[in-house]
Amino acid sequence: MTSEAADFPRCSRLATLVGKLLLRLAGWRVQEPEYPGPKFILIAAPHTSNWDVYFMLACGWTLGLTVCWIAKDSLFRFPLGGLMRWLGGIPVDRSKNQNQVQAAAALFRDRPALIVAVAPEGTRGKAEHWRSGFYYMALEAHVPIGLGFLDYARKVGGIQGFYQPSGDIHADMTHFREAYRDVRGKYPEKESPARLKDEVGS
Repeated sequence: MTSEAADFPRCSRLATLVGKLLLRLAGWRVQEPEYPGPKFILIAAPHTSNWDVYFMLACGWTLGLTVCWIAKDSLFRFPLGGLMRWLGGIPVDRSKNQNQVQAAAALFRDRPALIVAVAPEGTRGKAEHWRSGFYYMALEAHVPIGLGFLDYARKVGGIQGFYQPSGDIHADMTHFREAYRDVRGKYPEKESPARLKDEVGS
């Protein structure tokens, strides 16, 4: 791991060993970038299968990083709450009149190091567009966006690099489209195009 990741949320050595073993058995390898800092939003794409969650976790563990994800607090009740947290889940109290963008920004403000994964497709089935929440989370929290990926065709996963949102989401989407153009999910026919809702049909 590069020195820039020294202050990142680190997973246990056991998790790192498990991640490496799982990827080796599956014939996968990991791509690691230079890190801009210990906080970022991580795009998790393409998302076409339940297997994506396991490969994402294995890639994160192999890189020695704890990758988190945000969900409503009602999902963290007994008996699965402990497991959800161990897998990186962060419960958010929706009753505090915060949307997910605001909740994510608050988490980044309160923590010295944090990686939050977001699947912009919002579903493992084919959607007409990406949801923009990942972008506005990063913009509101003033953190970069990590271009996380799982390419089943090449059996490579990890992070391609990082992109700092400019505030012009339509211009920035051009960069994301290029980054994911040749990345294939487990079920390519279920991949959702990297475009916004108002770009559909344009």
